[in-house]
Amino acid sequence: MKTNTYAGIPDDYSKLETAKIVLIPVPYDGTSTWQKGADKGPEAFLHASENMELYDIETETEVYKQGIHLTDAVTENSSPEAMVDAVHQQTKRYIKKNKFVTVVGGEHSVSIGTVRAFNEMFPSLTVLQLDAHADLRKSYEGSTCNHACAMYEASQNTNLIQVGIRSMDVKEKSVMDMDKTYFAHEMAMDDNWMDSAIDQMTDNVFITVDLDVFDLSIMPSTGTPEPGGLLWYETLEFLKQVFEEKNVVGFDIVELCPNKNEKSSDFLAAKLYYKMLSYKFMDEDAEDDFESNFKQGSTVNKTSKFAIDDDY
Repeated sequence: MKTNTYAGIPDDYSKLETAKIVLIPVPYDGTSTWQKGADKGPEAFLHASENMELYDIETETEVYKQGIHLTDAVTENSSPEAMVDAVHQQTKRYIKKNKFVTVVGGEHSVSIGTVRAFNEMFPSLTVLQLDAHADLRKSYEGSTCNHACAMYEASQNTNLIQVGIRSMDVKEKSVMDMDKTYFAHEMAMDDNWMDSAIDQMTDNVFITVDLDVFDLSIMPSTGTPEPGGLLWYETLEFLKQVFEEKNVVGFDIVELCPNKNEKSSDFLAAKLYYKMLSYKFMDEDAEDDFESNFKQGSTVNKTSKFAIDDDY
């Protein structure tokens, strides 16, 4: 399913050696319990990206010029556990190459692997989860790597902050940190939730975006849509503030379940990804000579525990 380059960008900006950003597609949908099709999400996302303008008006940048390398897809699907391990290994490999690593799924169980890798590589990690669902079950349907368990490991091993939650099982309350959970119905009445959430974050932040965090009026193509979600500009306001105030070390976007008759969701996912990159690199000089920068020792994730170019 791999296209030649992300968003059809010129080859000069897509080479691994000089790109600052790596994009890993994970077309996996092995544990979804309602609508199937998240495995088609990365392909739909990439197709939408090819039809997107690459100049970001808000930041006045063309972030693709920082270099975005599209990897081969992680296609391991023999079991949820094997998929998580493959994502973990691949993500960690590119972090060790000192890249800003991003992942596009696939269902949310993909994030178990990405979070595991980032937590091993960055000290005192905060995981910021934007999601309609708590995803805090220890196991579900016989697996600890089910999409309903996507954030359980993060809740045990990182500083987990949950935003937009509006659907959960009562048993998940025993795991949930209520002080760091921002329920959608409370957010609607609280003008200070953004500042409050950011104040609870450590310096290093990994963001996982389940697209069902958005209201289904603007994001209907997800596996488990929920009413009462976030809208576009409030989400961007929050994300921009996080990128400005914290060291975002990477992110993933999951749970696009494309519908052939509804393409706006594909485009929202594509635009969100590019916006997040634009916020991350808006202070960078887009005309940098990448090869020169790397020879001089410039880095993307300066607080990584490791910064080496060896394969993992």
